[in-house]
Amino acid sequence: MRFCEIVGQEEVKRQLCQAVRDGRIAHAQLFTGISGVGKLSLALAYAQYLACPNKSESDSCGVCPSCLQYQKLQHPDLHFAFPIVKGEDGDVCDDFVDKFRSLILEEHYFDLDDWYRRMGVETKQGMIYEKESSEILRKLSLKSFGDGYKVMIIWQPEKMNTTCANKLLKLLEEPPTKTLFLLVSEHPEQLLSTVLSRVQEVRVPRLSKDTIAVALRGEYSWLGEEESMNIAHMANGSYLSALRVMSENEDNQTYFDDFVALMRNAWLVGQKKDYSALLKLRQWSMEMADSKVGREKQKAFLQYAQRQLRENYIYNFGCSEMNYQTEKEKGFSTRFAPFIHEGNVEKMMEEFGKAEQQIGQNGNAKIIFFDLCLQMIVLVK
Repeated sequence: MRFCEIVGQEEVKRQLCQAVRDGRIAHAQLFTGISGVGKLSLALAYAQYLACPNKSESDSCGVCPSCLQYQKLQHPDLHFAFPIVKGEDGDVCDDFVDKFRSLILEEHYFDLDDWYRRMGVETKQGMIYEKESSEILRKLSLKSFGDGYKVMIIWQPEKMNTTCANKLLKLLEEPPTKTLFLLVSEHPEQLLSTVLSRVQEVRVPRLSKDTIAVALRGEYSWLGEEESMNIAHMANGSYLSALRVMSENEDNQTYFDDFVALMRNAWLVGQKKDYSALLKLRQWSMEMADSKVGREKQKAFLQYAQRQLRENYIYNFGCSEMNYQTEKEKGFSTRFAPFIHEGNVEKMMEEFGKAEQQIGQNGNAKIIFFDLCLQMIVLVK
């Protein structure tokens, strides 16, 4: 991966290159930011730049043997750790690394749901298990190829279980010579404080609308300027979100339908005393709790719902430039937004956030979703 292949983030690229040229290479760095801004790509480009013997001031050469190996993610000093689901396919990251490499090479921008789908485990949650710490220690104890750095990229380090994280603390604090840890996280607040204290943060900001729009027009030559700016507006700083809008993501359509069903039936029960709608809410909660949906999709819906609550609240102020919705979502908001106001929006956000947290803690999904329905009956008014 070269820096020139990454959308935007020019200031981060400049700082990373400058650090290499000045010899200020922190042995453990944490790339943080929202999903879809290029954190993993930046970490890979940084590692390639560090290893390139013919680097320029702003990028690796892309043609030397080291760069060619990095471009294929096959450099002997490049190692990965990432969430997996134990099973017949294996119990450590090396058992899944070919799938992980192929996902990076094919997509560049992806998230946990994309990775779970690639593993074929959409209904489960991944983790970086205790055994992986031993694998990391083993890999980094090996002699490096040539005189370069050994690089360990840990994607989604917040998924490390506590035992695994604790076993890596000593290595993070005092790694072997010329060893570089690059942690790539969307939720650094979920990391152990002892891990956070041992890493240098590299903040990767949201992308500007102009940057996203230009990149989209480069990717889709038929896309007009106005349409690309509208999509970039909805993406809210994430190029991955922009790509998903372009591909008319089916999950988002399903989430929209589920959100509308929840809110409409909750309003009918609470305001119109239509108790047939209560039966529909019970059926809705059962369908949402179905094991075929999976906890990651359940959490994704709850995140989507929180975003829609925010959008409907903002919609009331008549500031179109502050709304990040599709035309279909805006159509619903014209009728629904007046029911989201100062008196209930904070509590509603709290209920959806609590449900998301409980699903993440493997709570009983049937109880969680039906309780959410009951709370919405009271709050939507």
